[in-house]
Formats: sequence, C-alpha cells, structure tokens
Amino acid sequence: MSRAAPGTPRPRTGVSNQLAALLDQHWPGPRHLFCSLTSAIALAFLTDYPTPQSAARLGQARMAAFCTRHAYRGGKPPSELLARLRSAPTAPLGLPAEALITLVTAQVRLLVGLQATIAQLETAIKARLTACSRAALLAGLPGVGSINLAQLLAEVGPILDRVTSAEQAAAECGAAPVTKESGKSRGVYFRWAANTRARKAITAFAHNSRLQSPWAAELYANARARGKRHPHATRIVARAWIRVIWACWHEATPYDPHHHPAAQRFAAA
Repeated sequence: MSRAAPGTPRPRTGVSNQLAALLDQHWPGPRHLFCSLTSAIALAFLTDYPTPQSAARLGQARMAAFCTRHAYRGGKPPSELLARLRSAPTAPLGLPAEALITLVTAQVRLLVGLQATIAQLETAIKARLTACSRAALLAGLPGVGSINLAQLLAEVGPILDRVTSAEQAAAECGAAPVTKESGKSRGVYFRWAANTRARKAITAFAHNSRLQSPWAAELYANARARGKRHPHATRIVARAWIRVIWACWHEATPYDPHHHPAAQRFAAA
C-alpha cells in the first residue's frame, strides 16, 4: 500500500482552538455545552445561537426541540443543558452582536468544511484498505481502526519488507532504545535516528491496544510500575507488538488472539 495521504486533523485542531478562544472571551456558554466543540451538534448550536443575545430567550422547550432535531445522544436532559448554558461565566467585554456573529459563523463554516473533507478522506482510505491484500493480516489487531491500520500498512509495512528481523524493524520504527557503552559506563537512551512517521503509527496503535488487550495493558502497567514514563511504556508495548506484527506479516497469517501464545498465557493465568 502506498503512503497514506496526509489528512487535516491539525488544521481542524487549529480552527477549533481559535473558536474555543473566541468563545472563552465573548460567549463562554456553548464552550462546554456538549462533549466536543467539533461535534456536529455543537456546531449546529453555534449556527443557531452564535451570540448570547440570540440565546437569551432559549427555554427548555426550544432546547428539547433542538436536541430532537439534531439527534442529541449525550444523555443530558434539556433542563441540565440549559442550566449549564446559563451558569457559564459572562464575558466582561463582549463584542457587538453583529461582529460576534460574523466571527463565530466564519469559524463554524471552516470547521464544517474541514469535517466534511476529513470524512471524505476517511472514506477514501477505507476503500483503499479493502483493495490492499495485506490489510487483512493486521485488521484483527486489538484497538486498530481504519486510519491507524492504513498508517501501519503505509509506514511500517515497507520497513517490514526491507529488514531481516523484528528487532531491526523495532529499531527503525523507533520502538527500541539505543545502548551506548564506553569503558565501564553503559547507558540506554531514546532512539532519535528512526522513521518518525512509523514511530507515530506504531505507538498510536500501542496506546489503543492497551485499552483493548489485557496482554498489552499488563505490559504497559508493568513498565509503569518499573518507573517508566507514559511515552517509554508505550514504546515498550509497541516493541512487543512489532514482534507479533512481524510474524503475521512474514507468515502471511492474519492476527488472531487465539493464536497469540503470550496473550493466551496471560488469559490462562
């Protein structure tokens, strides 16, 4: 599979941060009204109520109708959402309503456009995955999603094809440390000379896997108990997974937790 085209999460984060800063200064109410400021319902709310003045007459009935119209599934009743909106601090220096409408609307439109672009890219990536013969080898990995799977195939896959061992693959992916010795001194250090895109792909998977796999969670917990910081512990999990991925890749065998000896030993214990 060819290298995945870069998506747009960073521009989305930048625009989201700008919108959050704008709301904090001039319209704090909607800032934490819903689970995420980039969610569809949060953007819909700001489209309908871009200023404190536009939401001044918003009551429980209108809030309930809004939630129904936009299929709200956050689990909070309209009364609680309204109370959360009303209890937010009031901006000490508010912009004129016309100016705030212009600014909020512009940021919301940018986010909506970026969300649509990201959705199109994700659809295209999923389509490419179905056409990739090796995608099935790693699709069963715990916690791997379509985007992360595409990252593994595009960034880690060429390394697996090129190197001669799992340990060499771990080194090129930046999941294995560097050992330096001089005389009687010996130290183990972070590996800077590595494929940073492959490191990002494998550590993102390692982080997700520990939330789904008891075996990966145990590896992570043991590393943390030994005093390792979160990034180091995540790389330890990534290094272990590279050995598993190496076997799947070179034996042309899809990952199956029932055929993973270490995971089975953990489950039996």
